[in-house]
Amino acid sequence: MPNVFFSYCHADEALRDQLEKQLSMLKRQRVIETWHDRRIGAGQEIDAAIDDHINSDEIILLLVSPDFIASDYCYNIEMARAMERHAAKEAIVIPVILRPCDWHHAPFGKLLGTPQDGKPVTLWPNQDEAFLQVAKEVRKAAERCSLSPTATSVRSDRDDFSMGAAPLPSTPPGARSSNLRMAKSFTQLDKDRFLLDSFEYISRYFENSLTELQARNAGYEGVFRRVDSNRFAASIYKDGHDVAKATVFTGGQLGAGIYYSHGDSFGGGSYNEALTVDTDDQSLYLKTFGMSFHTRQDQKLSQEGGAETLWSLLIAPLQRNR
Repeated sequence: MPNVFFSYCHADEALRDQLEKQLSMLKRQRVIETWHDRRIGAGQEIDAAIDDHINSDEIILLLVSPDFIASDYCYNIEMARAMERHAAKEAIVIPVILRPCDWHHAPFGKLLGTPQDGKPVTLWPNQDEAFLQVAKEVRKAAERCSLSPTATSVRSDRDDFSMGAAPLPSTPPGARSSNLRMAKSFTQLDKDRFLLDSFEYISRYFENSLTELQARNAGYEGVFRRVDSNRFAASIYKDGHDVAKATVFTGGQLGAGIYYSHGDSFGGGSYNEALTVDTDDQSLYLKTFGMSFHTRQDQKLSQEGGAETLWSLLIAPLQRNR
């Protein structure tokens, strides 16, 4: 079966773990095996272990982010070797765009990135959906490997059971599970801080989005106004006429949450959608009330996902065909 190599920066380790979970079905079905540098055991030479896999694994995932591009080792060594093998048709290289960055001008920029349209994973309201798209592309790549006449030639000696080759032990030295996480617990203080941090993030997200909208669309003007520490207003004008307005606020009589209200009312008594903080055994996340037609309560949203969900409520009516 094809082996999958993760080329990534350690700053993105949490996202790599999420992706590997999404690949679990492929591993259970023995469609693929996966490897990354956290599988290196004590006493093993790090560079030699990485070189062994980057030079032999059939599928190489480039987990692309600003940190990946800034890393000399990831960019100049792992990525460069991956692209050499891709050009020689010895491996399939798949860019997985984790976070926004200027990746189209990189040597792998000519390759089709995943998730769909190269939209960074962290910008998806539901990151599970983004990683599912990546998993589907990995499955397709594994199928291509199995059909390729050179598929067996690019495998390492550990998979060579041809005549005259003695199989290595089924459990190589240093092999271990990557399923080592323990359940975490979060205090009310953790939740409150995450809520306030999320509100500040959403505030900056709206301000930057309004500025960019105005720059890209002639005749449109975006206006951001911070009312106070717990509230801001966003307005979109076309040819001087207001076409969309919203208020986003937190706290008050409605309790802990981030509330979105159409229009510029600052009373805080009503809202059209809301984000609240929830937890699982590993992380804090945002979820919606599901009051709008295109939002769902079962989604675990990052701060970017929550911000994009609320931004969509403001801009979606302007994007529909009239």
